[in-house]
Amino acid sequence: MDDRFGNNSNFFQGAKDIAYEAKRHGRMQDSYRRYEGGGEHASQDGGYYHSDDPHAQEDADSDATEGHDEDDEIYEGEYQGIPHPDDIKANRMAATQPISDEYRDQADLIAERMKDEEQLAHQYESIIEECGHGRFQWTLFFVLGLALMADGVEVFVVGFVLPVAERDMCMSNSNKGMLGLIVYLGMMVGAFVWGGLADKMGRRYCLMIALSINGVFIIFSSFVQGYGIFLFCRLLSGAGIGGSIPIVFSYFSEFLAREKRGEHLSWLCMFWMVGGIYASVMAWSIIPHYGWGFSMGTSFQFHSWRLFVVVCALPCLSSLIGLLFVPESPRYLLEIGKHDEAWMILKQIYDTNMRARGHPEAVFTVSHIKTPIQMDEFIEIQSSTGTWFQRWLVRIMTVVKQVWQNMLLCFTPKYRMTTLFLAVVWFTLSFSYYGLTVWFPDMIKYFQNEEYESKMKTFHQERVEDFTFNFTLENQLHTEGEYINVRFIGIKFKSVTFEDSLFEECYFEDITSTNTHFRNCTFIATLFYNTDLFKTRFAHSRFINSTFLHNKEGCQIDFSDDAETAFLTYLVSFLGSLAVLPGNIVSALFMDKIGRIKMIGGSMLLSTITCFFLFFGNSESAMIGMQCLFCGVSIAAWNALDVITVELYSTDKRATAFGILNGLSKFAAILGISIFASFVEITKVVPVLLASIALVGGALLGLRLPETREQVLM
Repeated sequence: MDDRFGNNSNFFQGAKDIAYEAKRHGRMQDSYRRYEGGGEHASQDGGYYHSDDPHAQEDADSDATEGHDEDDEIYEGEYQGIPHPDDIKANRMAATQPISDEYRDQADLIAERMKDEEQLAHQYESIIEECGHGRFQWTLFFVLGLALMADGVEVFVVGFVLPVAERDMCMSNSNKGMLGLIVYLGMMVGAFVWGGLADKMGRRYCLMIALSINGVFIIFSSFVQGYGIFLFCRLLSGAGIGGSIPIVFSYFSEFLAREKRGEHLSWLCMFWMVGGIYASVMAWSIIPHYGWGFSMGTSFQFHSWRLFVVVCALPCLSSLIGLLFVPESPRYLLEIGKHDEAWMILKQIYDTNMRARGHPEAVFTVSHIKTPIQMDEFIEIQSSTGTWFQRWLVRIMTVVKQVWQNMLLCFTPKYRMTTLFLAVVWFTLSFSYYGLTVWFPDMIKYFQNEEYESKMKTFHQERVEDFTFNFTLENQLHTEGEYINVRFIGIKFKSVTFEDSLFEECYFEDITSTNTHFRNCTFIATLFYNTDLFKTRFAHSRFINSTFLHNKEGCQIDFSDDAETAFLTYLVSFLGSLAVLPGNIVSALFMDKIGRIKMIGGSMLLSTITCFFLFFGNSESAMIGMQCLFCGVSIAAWNALDVITVELYSTDKRATAFGILNGLSKFAAILGISIFASFVEITKVVPVLLASIALVGGALLGLRLPETREQVLM
């Protein structure tokens, strides 16, 4: 009996312990549920949530009646719906803890990030002012200037090599037109791609890759022999250099303080002018020297113009080497949450500038910099997951998605009107500028051709028998002539036309021709030996017992024929590039004084006025003067547009927006060049009116943009 009672006591004591542990565990689970829900769970009767389990109630009653010590005590108010004091304290502590990002609303995260970015912008401005403007910025200035110089060189290269390359590769007129536009097409694609990637992968990293692509394919293009491969290489080289302008200005602006940002960005623009001068001087010095090339049979030829193409890669390669010794933008690193790396770079800037000023003992006092909350989804793929192709595909698709989303953010309500107005200004300025700068040389060449044709000698119904031509025939028109037993040996035909003429028992040997044609002519018992008089030279002509033997292969190059024309081409480009020097200086000195908006509007309106002077340009010298004036006036608008574009967008969208706008400008350049070139030999009215209307419209919309000279970089 006693043993049974003792066993029952042990049994009840064990039941009591189990009930106590169950109750304690229940309170912990309840507290966790209240933490997740942001509050306590109210029951239907208005009290706090409690268990209705009858067994638990019995255990609790047993606990209350059996007697207990301090360790086994259960809060008695729990059965009356009153929360335990420990629960209240725990709930209050949970309410003060920050909620994890995964449980927060997206709008709250965006609002907090915007607040963080504003704080960071002002703090970063103070840090850059403390670092000062010194040796570090000037070093970066020249490194990035070389990248901008490479962009200027790329624009001029094709125009300089085209007159020679068209004969080296036997290009048709359509092929020449495509080669002239393919670089702009590549630049347009490159601006979109590299601008977007620079905001996700870093300014320095993307600029290095872009310049590497440009340099590699420039050098490849100098060696390839076929037109198709050459065109492809120029497309890829343009795609590489297309990223230079969006990245360079975004990159450099993030090392500059507000006070002098406009001025130093304007000085940086001068390197584009230096690129044009460099290309002009190198073309003038190299291309006419035919002997500087070499050949390997007839399948591989490396003429002097190909050496010029290689030399044009030097600014790109020099900038690429310089980028190895400069750091990433600390503003970009802070934007993506890399605080320690950004701090080290800012300390490097401070120490470099202080040592250059003679204060090596100065100490960088900044200890902590605000970093915005991170919102981009980060995907880390383990090396054991899938194949290497699948891993890379996921990474690439993730980056593409992020870049695309960032592009769309440039058209959200906050930026929509800004992007629209800037797009119109970029488009109109590029349409008129590139259209006219290509139209000017075409008009100069047109005036040259008119003057040349006015000096043409005409021979009508001449009869020549038993005669040998061993001298050059140039700029002549022969109509209704008869040539009997005439020998043409070792001579050049340059701009010679035969119409309605008879050639009987004639002999053509070792003939080189340029712009030479035979129209409606008859050839009887005539032999052509080692000539470049291909069937395309003969229009509506008849051949009776005539033979072509050992025709020359490829297109023949004779630099002496075009020496004067080539010199004028290089001179026009050189003067046009040099003419922007005064405009660059003026814009740099007054950019931070009169503001970006007035600079854009004033420059574009003055450019419109210069367009109307084109109606009075009826000679080569007048066109050269008008080109210099137009380029010199319009450059200020370009500089101000570059500055205001980087200042109107936040750091996470700066390069992306610049890339979109710069890519749009390249499309406008293609459109302007195509339209203006089609009116060269027809009329000057249409190009002048189109350029004027575009400039006025762009200037008026540009005046509605917000002024940014007192604004910190967001």
